Amino acid sequence: METKTALSQTVEDLRQKCETLEQQNAELAQKLKWFEEQFRLSRKRQFGASSEKAKDSEQLTLSLFNEAESESDPSASEPTVETITYKRKKNQGQRQKKLENLPVETIDYYLPKEVQSCSCCGGTLHEMTTEIREELKVIPAEVKVVKHVRHVYACRHCDRTGTQTPIITAQAPKPVQPKSLASPSAVAYTMCQKYLDAQPLYRQEQQFKRLGVALSRQTLANWILYGAKQWLSLIYERMKAHLMKQDILHADETTLQVLREPGRSTTSKSYLWLYRTGRQGPAIILYEYRTTRAAKHPAKFLEDFNGYLQVDGYAGYQQIKNVTLVGCWAHARRKFSEAISALPESAKNATSIAKEGLRFCNRLFKIERDLKIAHASDDERYQTRLSQSQPIVEAFSAWLQKQAPRVLPKSALGLAIKYCRAQWDKLKTFLQDGRLELDNNRAERSIKPFVIGRKNWQFSNTPRGATASAIVYSIIETAKENELIPFKYLTYLFEQLPNLEKQTEEALDELLPWSDSIPSECKLPTSE
Repeated sequence: METKTALSQTVEDLRQKCETLEQQNAELAQKLKWFEEQFRLSRKRQFGASSEKAKDSEQLTLSLFNEAESESDPSASEPTVETITYKRKKNQGQRQKKLENLPVETIDYYLPKEVQSCSCCGGTLHEMTTEIREELKVIPAEVKVVKHVRHVYACRHCDRTGTQTPIITAQAPKPVQPKSLASPSAVAYTMCQKYLDAQPLYRQEQQFKRLGVALSRQTLANWILYGAKQWLSLIYERMKAHLMKQDILHADETTLQVLREPGRSTTSKSYLWLYRTGRQGPAIILYEYRTTRAAKHPAKFLEDFNGYLQVDGYAGYQQIKNVTLVGCWAHARRKFSEAISALPESAKNATSIAKEGLRFCNRLFKIERDLKIAHASDDERYQTRLSQSQPIVEAFSAWLQKQAPRVLPKSALGLAIKYCRAQWDKLKTFLQDGRLELDNNRAERSIKPFVIGRKNWQFSNTPRGATASAIVYSIIETAKENELIPFKYLTYLFEQLPNLEKQTEEALDELLPWSDSIPSECKLPTSE
């Protein structure tokens, strides 16, 4: 009897041990699957296409060293060089249109008078036609000294007979920076080189040296800091005032390293916040430097704003008062795209849950593309979304609820489903107003120039420099959105701002990028 009882206990112990081992095996299998997914996603981020659109794999391997060889195509025709003999009317093609907005320098070549005689009969030659060859002439940067000479006048009669002599000095424009070599064009050029073309100051220092002038990077930095704080900040504040009057905005943020922040290590992460208008109203793009990603920063910046705010999934935006948050379907779609990328190669061609989720998102984007092609009005977009997009959104919601308990929560697919469910109230907000957009790509596109520039200059030295960078980026990117030439617009600002009699709101508004008062030479040429 005792032997039978002991045997029974041994069997029960073995059964429990087997169940424990099976559970542990299942947990280890899940962890292994998760690590494999992360490995595949890591490989895709490192070597795959940077966007959701497919790209030529050869394009991704181009470097600065082989770009000329890779891009060269001897069989391709030159876009601008051609010889024209005016014996017939020539239709203007795409190549010629590329030249129509450029200034033209004409050089005429005539036969000398002594050879303008016929080699056959000796008669005088007349001009029959012309042949024209066009080519591009590049004028590199040139540095020159401009002397502003103010002539001073006095009265000779008073000088001889009077007790005092009136002295009058001719007027001259005020300098952009007193007691400095900085001119409006020099400061504008330095800013555009750094913030538009991503040229660090040490490279600009070398460029100026090659042009024959020794300007240290410290001098160039001083020009940027002074110009941003003293003058461009005035335009920045007026743009912010106009931004707060809008009722639809986009927001985003990215990291920034600032070396000398009080009380923080040099490796601490700071942030550059982006706020911009949507498709309505004047195009305004503003950046703001802050030390952290805390929710108090956007809440403070947007304290005077009341309306729709389109954002990504960052929870900090939920603490902003008086706003209705609008989610980003591009982020939702990206999560399912990553879930597909995390699948092993053997499963990528098979039907999967991740592909079903991606199809829901793609159907919504297809509707938006059709609306854009049709140039739909805001009301037409609203009505179409109610009739076509809303049923897809409702079906997707039911699908998410059905799939949530069936997938591993920490898997790439589980995270995609979790993201959509957590963001659902924001994701469906786009149905409320035809002016709203399906995604926050407008903000992501606007923050991309800073991200690209950061790869070159990598960090800001001080909080003062980071603030100046945010201001300059704001002016340049807003100018680009309003189809201005940033260099010419900045030069114009540095000419006008120091010479304003009164810095009133009305006077400053005349200088904003979308103002009708901006000179035509600051605007991008447009083809008629």
